Amino acid sequence: MIFAEKITILRKKNGWSQEELANQIHVSRQSVSKWESAQAVPDLEKILLLSQIYGVSTDYLLKDSLNEEEPISAQEEVPSYRTVSLEEANDYLAVKAKAARSIALAVMLCIISPISLILLSALQEAQVLKISENMAAGIGLCVLILLVACAVAIFILTGEKTKQYDWLEKESFETAYGVDGMVRERKKSISDSHTYGLIAGITLCILSVLPIFAALLLGENDVLMICAVCLLLAIVSIGVMVIIRSDMPWAAMKCLLQEEDYTAAEKKKNAHLDKVASAYWCVIVAGFLAYSFLTNDWKRSWIIFAVGGVFYGAVAALDQAFFHHEGN
Repeated sequence: MIFAEKITILRKKNGWSQEELANQIHVSRQSVSKWESAQAVPDLEKILLLSQIYGVSTDYLLKDSLNEEEPISAQEEVPSYRTVSLEEANDYLAVKAKAARSIALAVMLCIISPISLILLSALQEAQVLKISENMAAGIGLCVLILLVACAVAIFILTGEKTKQYDWLEKESFETAYGVDGMVRERKKSISDSHTYGLIAGITLCILSVLPIFAALLLGENDVLMICAVCLLLAIVSIGVMVIIRSDMPWAAMKCLLQEEDYTAAEKKKNAHLDKVASAYWCVIVAGFLAYSFLTNDWKRSWIIFAVGGVFYGAVAALDQAFFHHEGN
């Protein structure tokens, strides 16, 4: 017998429905249905749980040649996980919802931080503002540093508030009775607002290039083009803020359900990618500061972050491909 047939027989032997089994191992009924119809195979963590629940060995479940039930042996190690209570789950969702607003604001501040520097430098160069180049750069840098400092402070404060729940995003865990149902109900209730938030945020990011095209249509005017770039950054900052506020609470619910990016396998991949991202962005920031201070070309050096963001997608994809290959 194949794996799918064995787990179907064992479930029926215990008198459980697919929904009842799904609740015991913290997955959806659809997942159980796919396993039993041989459309998918559970990960090792779930196979160990099935072995424990049914009281049979993993060899019996996985080896098609074994048709007789083998009791679980004392040597088979079944992992022991921390359990998330209903109260902890509610508190986690509340903390994440509040953190979403703070993180969204901090990211917005980071995106708009170079606007004053870019705008003042352009206005001074065009002699619209009767100030020296050093004064324009100095004021712009002061505003940039102030906004970034505020953003960093918000990141740190928010990180301290959510620190107690960091393990949920890094480790496997079990949930107490009622948690899974509560989270699924809340996820269903915000499904529409989450979708509309993503649509609005992504639309704003796409439309942010319109000021650039408008400036090009109105003629070759450096000041107008710089104003268009500043407007682009402002619109992008709003779009990203909307996306973060919509997606962070949704991600928290997926984390509690251990779905998509929060399965045991994905958590392992993400832990590796976090290390790569930390090193990558340190290099990008160092490159930005080195180029800007050496050339004093602050009004254009911000492009380094835009290019770095695009290249990060490629770096992340390569890292995931390499990590997956190494894992195999």
